[in-house]
Amino acid sequence: MIERKIVNKSILARALGGAILALAAQHSFAQSSVTLYGIVDTSIRYLTNANAANDSQTAMGVGPITGSRWGLKGNEDLGGGLSAIFRLENGFNLWNGGFASAGTEFNRMAYVGLASKQYGTLTFGRQNTPLFDQLGNSFDPLTVGNYDQDSFLPVAAGYGLRSNNSVKYNGTFAGVNLDAMYGFGNTAGSAGANNMYGFTLTYTFAKLSMLAAYQQNSDAANRKFRSAVVGATYSITDAVKAYAGYMHFQDNTGMVEVFNGAAGSAAATIGASAVGHGILNANRIDDGFYAGATYQVTAPLMVSAAYYYDHARNAEYSNGTLGRSQRYSAVLIAEYALSKRTEVYGTVDFQRGTGAAASMDFPGRNNQTGVAVGLRNVF
Repeated sequence: MIERKIVNKSILARALGGAILALAAQHSFAQSSVTLYGIVDTSIRYLTNANAANDSQTAMGVGPITGSRWGLKGNEDLGGGLSAIFRLENGFNLWNGGFASAGTEFNRMAYVGLASKQYGTLTFGRQNTPLFDQLGNSFDPLTVGNYDQDSFLPVAAGYGLRSNNSVKYNGTFAGVNLDAMYGFGNTAGSAGANNMYGFTLTYTFAKLSMLAAYQQNSDAANRKFRSAVVGATYSITDAVKAYAGYMHFQDNTGMVEVFNGAAGSAAATIGASAVGHGILNANRIDDGFYAGATYQVTAPLMVSAAYYYDHARNAEYSNGTLGRSQRYSAVLIAEYALSKRTEVYGTVDFQRGTGAAASMDFPGRNNQTGVAVGLRNVF
């Protein structure tokens, strides 16, 4: 009898242990996490020919390659390789504490979705376009720079680089990564007005990565802005990576004149001009290329160089006529890590415009030189 009770207790203990393990497995099965992250970054920059009188300017502002931001991202394991995800990200101006986009709390990203280890990721909300993802993460040596003088080509090609009301899919098939998006225009009576769609295809083989991308945006009048981009990166050594790409865009909306405009120039306020005479809708066509390299000189020191060139037809002059335009920009950046989270940097950049670019995109002479130093902390 005593032996039977001992056996029963042993069976009971094993049963209880199994139940506890099953409950623990269910708990881990549904684990979730929320992460707070961000970047605080600002620079002091000297810029020549900063206004129509060709005065120079010394100012505190954005960093050359990373804007300040904070965000929350979350993941909940739903089991079977499926997770629920979300991300909220706000950009802000470190030098004055204001929003990077006035009146928009999460101006960089605000989305929710599902991620499957087998089938890919589907998300809904305000998101980076596929083109911005690829240029910012992998294929642009400046990861789409912040200074207007350096970023005119990729920013114009990306038409703002983010989309509201969007559905986005990312998946990998046979080694080819597909990133695709559709943005609803949310316009009564027109499915095409204010909408967008785009995709990227990327493939990596050994040290070579390749990109092909297409994007189309529509304005409120259903006029089109189309971008096509091809690019590549090649790891020459573990420390040196080379970048190159070609961009083509066709604009019937007039927005490229805004995105290509230097801060404070006539093009930066061209909206009123567009309403006045309507020439900006006259089929501007740009062809540009870029090249660059990054070099990890030592463990804490990295140097990046980039060159951008753009040639446009049907670009607008300040007098409202159309013609050809050329822009050149060269950038050198040195970043030195003080720790895993904090670095100091210095940058020198030069840009020049001829034709319509000299007329519209520069407030004074047809060239500008910038020199900046800054501090960045990542958390």
